[in-house]
Amino acid sequence: MSEAALKAALEREAHAAGFAKTGVCKPDAIPQAAGRLDAFLEAGRHGQMGWMEDRATWRGDPRVLWPEARSVVMLAEAYTPAHDPLEDTALPERGAVSVYAQGRDYHDVVKKRLKRVGRWFVEEARRTGFEDVEIKVFVDTAPVMEKPLAQAAGLGWQGKHTNLLGRDIGNWVFLGAIFTNLDLPEDAAEDEHCGSCTRCLDVCPTDAFPAPFQLDARRCISYLTIEHKGPVDEELREGIGNRIYGCDDCLAVCPWNKFAVRARDMRLAPQPGRRAPELAEMAALDDAGFRTRFSGSPIKRIGRDRFVRNVCYAIGNSGVPALAAAVAPLVDDADAGVADAARWAERRLARDGDGWR
Repeated sequence: MSEAALKAALEREAHAAGFAKTGVCKPDAIPQAAGRLDAFLEAGRHGQMGWMEDRATWRGDPRVLWPEARSVVMLAEAYTPAHDPLEDTALPERGAVSVYAQGRDYHDVVKKRLKRVGRWFVEEARRTGFEDVEIKVFVDTAPVMEKPLAQAAGLGWQGKHTNLLGRDIGNWVFLGAIFTNLDLPEDAAEDEHCGSCTRCLDVCPTDAFPAPFQLDARRCISYLTIEHKGPVDEELREGIGNRIYGCDDCLAVCPWNKFAVRARDMRLAPQPGRRAPELAEMAALDDAGFRTRFSGSPIKRIGRDRFVRNVCYAIGNSGVPALAAAVAPLVDDADAGVADAARWAERRLARDGDGWR
């Protein structure tokens, strides 16, 4: 079997396994990535995400991560929601949760599927004469710049919101990578097709985009509710609204989503109690209750304290004075970030009760 035939067989196997799209690029296909990453880090736009600096050299050049790699197979799996996520941001007594976190943890779902495809690829390659084949599989758990690689592999392009989107898959996708020492035929890189559209930039509640195709994570609600430790700058709290884990606004308004493919794995669909949970109930969670409630969910990794901090911000933004009873027990919480958020919420709700809004 030729490398081209092996690649075609891999594409068929990946699609049968549930992936929406695959493509191949070379490890040296993103020469601009290192410079862009350095500029991002030098500007401090990564905030508290020190792990981005720790292995910046590996991120900027896949050849440093694995010098033996000759091809990078990029795969996209759709998790397109069946509802409009913006609907959940208009529910004052409930919290909005990012679509990707409403189902099972995608790290588990996608990586297991990717490993199965990878094992098939190795077996098929060896069966057909490529006895020295090796692979490495990555799903958001290693210093790999998946989005630039996916664009180089022809899956789509990084839009003005910096996320990957494609004309035939939309932007609701998880990305995975299979590095291999085989020299597979590469696909043509995708061009940018955003045109004059600025919907994703205009919808951002906290103005996290300094310019098209640029993100300042320090102002991004996804970063603030997931990665940022401790109190959030008061200037940004109102913009968070009722979002208690992540934000989908820039993804939800992209016009290319009219071509988005459906999610094929029901484990990625919303689980009971994960979409728009009641804020009062979430505020009452202790550590054990939090762990039980979000077992198997990516939400679990941020811990009870950061999550309840987010819930307090949402309650403060709710405009529902009756929710003050939910944050009252938290003003002296053992976690300083939770206590600060609870006191802020009380002040906001008191002003709402006095006709502040």
